[in-house]
Amino acid sequence: MNKITLNTNQLKLIAIIAMTIDHIADLFYPGFPAQPLPIALHLIGRLTAPIMCFFVCEGFHYTRNVKKYMLRMFIFAIISHFAYCFAFGINPIPFSTGIFNQTSVMYPLFISVVILWLQYEEKSMNKYLKFAIIFVLIWSAFPADWSCIVVLAILHMYRKRGDIKGQMIAIVFWVFFYGLISFFFVSKVYALVLVGVLMVYPLLKMYNGEKGKAGWLKMFFYIYYPLHLIIIGILRILMYGDVPLLS
Repeated sequence: MNKITLNTNQLKLIAIIAMTIDHIADLFYPGFPAQPLPIALHLIGRLTAPIMCFFVCEGFHYTRNVKKYMLRMFIFAIISHFAYCFAFGINPIPFSTGIFNQTSVMYPLFISVVILWLQYEEKSMNKYLKFAIIFVLIWSAFPADWSCIVVLAILHMYRKRGDIKGQMIAIVFWVFFYGLISFFFVSKVYALVLVGVLMVYPLLKMYNGEKGKAGWLKMFFYIYYPLHLIIIGILRILMYGDVPLLS
């Protein structure tokens, strides 16, 4: 029997399907209710962030021009910020409604690339200044979706690149820490749903290191994220009026 493998495009498609399911659950069951169906949908959605983290590590390693990669991620994070705020009824001006969920997960992903560049590419900067900048950048992701955890997980995962088991341990370590804080201070249901990240391990083990033949999918992945959020936002207004979805 031939071993089943997954290439980059296939894994990213799994991630965006899981993400869409997760956001549909937010739309139809706002506030993370403790009910079987929304919990099941959100469990599937936990596949998305680990796959995104994995491919930020891969993208940074393989990119031919890291500064263009950072610029692309920056533009993507800015566009996604407004799409995310529109989707969930959040004021796009940061901190006007609180300190949590102020921007999308794309901001921590962008910050992760910047920190990887500082750590592995930037050689001329004073090491103490570099440490201070990295410290500030990590904490700047605190108000975003998935908070600083995405950044810390990616930094840990990149050091384990090529070792799927080691990368999975890194994900589980930081998500467990995130879940612990969420359990006591944010939402017990959300914290328990984070166990869904464990489902990503068999998928990452199937990764064959190939990109896939459909080159157009690279741009599709960048377009799909803000586009689907805009659609979620339109449906939110049609269903509920201009009220926030996230508690």
